[in-house]
Amino acid sequence: MAVNVRTYEIMKKERFKDESYPTASSEEQEKVEKTVAELFRIFSKRAEIDIEAPSLLWMEHSHFLKTSLFTLSKSFQCLDSSRPWLCYWILHGLELLDQTLTLDDISRIAQFIGRCQSPKGGFGGGPSQFPHLATTYAAVNALCILGTEEAYNIIDREKLEQFLWSVRSPTGAFHMHEGGEIDLRGVYCAVSVARLTNIYSNALFEDSAHWICQTYEGGFSSVPGTEAHGGYAFCGLAALRLLNKEHLCDMNALLGGFQGRTNKLVDGCYSFWQGGAFPLLHRILNEENVNTVSGERWLFHQEALQEYILVCCQHSSGGLIDKPNK
Repeated sequence: MAVNVRTYEIMKKERFKDESYPTASSEEQEKVEKTVAELFRIFSKRAEIDIEAPSLLWMEHSHFLKTSLFTLSKSFQCLDSSRPWLCYWILHGLELLDQTLTLDDISRIAQFIGRCQSPKGGFGGGPSQFPHLATTYAAVNALCILGTEEAYNIIDREKLEQFLWSVRSPTGAFHMHEGGEIDLRGVYCAVSVARLTNIYSNALFEDSAHWICQTYEGGFSSVPGTEAHGGYAFCGLAALRLLNKEHLCDMNALLGGFQGRTNKLVDGCYSFWQGGAFPLLHRILNEENVNTVSGERWLFHQEALQEYILVCCQHSSGGLIDKPNK
């Protein structure tokens, strides 16, 4: 799984320049770039003798994910309200790595997620916790990845639909939980699980597409009037696609950034969020017969992203980090 890396000299020319106006964010940017540059310098020497480098630590990541499914260290206690997310991320990673689980493990995971389901519908962050749209999204996706009849049957579709109606706003937006905050994640999570479980209706999502806000920057914000964010850009575009309203998006304005937000430091998680938007963009532009879209490549520098993940974000014993020294 080796990739063709750019030379170290080319990368040095791409370093950030503060134009003699240092700020707190520019100083942090330079620190991160310094650590990244050192890793690439070391790697450039290794690549001279290892023609397979850099490569994905396939088995190490698989082992890390499988051992994390049932046992985590005490440091993960802070994520007690995100346990369906841990199931989803791990199962999603294992699926991408073509790793299989035993039927007993699949059943055990499905039964645990079932204990996170609320009598009101939807799923909470753990057993007996309040239902929340984000953990509902994670739970439904995790059960779909498991893909067994037992896993599918855990989802109470009737109660799930009732839960979605209970968190819907008259504006078409969605609260993350009853009485909770409204933001773009809510629309995306709601329409995603509704489509997956076949409980979607035009009435449930009336005005949702028009509530979604694309900003002057070209990205999407959490709520109208706030700044654009990479995660919300994916949520906005994906939600519009699921609502069959992608024509409301200014595609030319959207094609641009690849960071969490303006002046935000690099973070490996945006490889997923922004990366996930490109297949959607690719298909939409192809449907619009845009001639600049290649059938063989996404609309970003794929090799550069692979370099960053493989050289800077892999832990030697398995698992990924967002940036060096994290």
